[in-house]
Amino acid sequence: MIISIASGKGGTGKTTVSTNLALSIEHKVQLLDCDVEEPNAHLFLNPVMKKKEPVIAPIPEIDLEKCTFCKKCMDMCRYGAIAVLKKDVLTFDNLCHSCGGCFEICPENAIVEKDRILGEIEHGSARGISFIHGRMDVGQVMAPPIIKKVRSYTDPDFVTLIDAPPGTSCPVIAAMNKADFVLLVTEPTPFGLHDLKLAVETVKILGIPHGLVINRAGLGNDDVKIYAGKENLPILMEIPFDKKIAQIYSKGQMVVDELPEYKEKFQALFEKIVQLVEKGGQSK
Repeated sequence: MIISIASGKGGTGKTTVSTNLALSIEHKVQLLDCDVEEPNAHLFLNPVMKKKEPVIAPIPEIDLEKCTFCKKCMDMCRYGAIAVLKKDVLTFDNLCHSCGGCFEICPENAIVEKDRILGEIEHGSARGISFIHGRMDVGQVMAPPIIKKVRSYTDPDFVTLIDAPPGTSCPVIAAMNKADFVLLVTEPTPFGLHDLKLAVETVKILGIPHGLVINRAGLGNDDVKIYAGKENLPILMEIPFDKKIAQIYSKGQMVVDELPEYKEKFQALFEKIVQLVEKGGQSK
């Protein structure tokens, strides 16, 4: 089973839910931290890293001696990554999506591949959990290829938890796509509700069963619960707005370690997810 933990808004508690859920499930678990712009699950699990590898994407390099400046590559590229001038061709690496179209369309074979390093993947383990995260290099802007590389290590023999990036843009889609269940984490604030609505609409388009965890419950008002009721969005768990939990988190500790009663609560959360997946979940 693949469970993607996501939200529309940053700072709602996705990593708190992901890491504590990983430590609570009584099954082989792997945690994939796909928030590659700022991964932080390792700060709480403290995994022992065993392997590191670069994430490489091909980008075009123009052989001007072969190029006839026909502009076919420029016309084909929908991302504006190639500009053909009278006697020169400019390529913009950060705009290139490495689709390979320009290599295929060039009639003179004047375009060759060169490697661009987007970031790196690290493999490790922590307390019996298989751990993998991606880290995008400073100055790079293409997160989805790194996320897809992290997800390529999904093991079907494990329960796979994906700590998704915030928002509802391409990186989030890459982290949620083809998951068995999307667990949305929000907070009962106006900002939390606004971005939750965006996340719910995104998951509906993908057609993935989903449910809700309300973090910092008791803060703000009941608008999130009212919205969830109208949308038939199951609230699977509430984590209270509790000073003790905030202190535990601020020290980089695990809630299920310091407050053992929460292990049963996260186990119950997992059982609810399993039941929803078996029934087809909330996917409309």
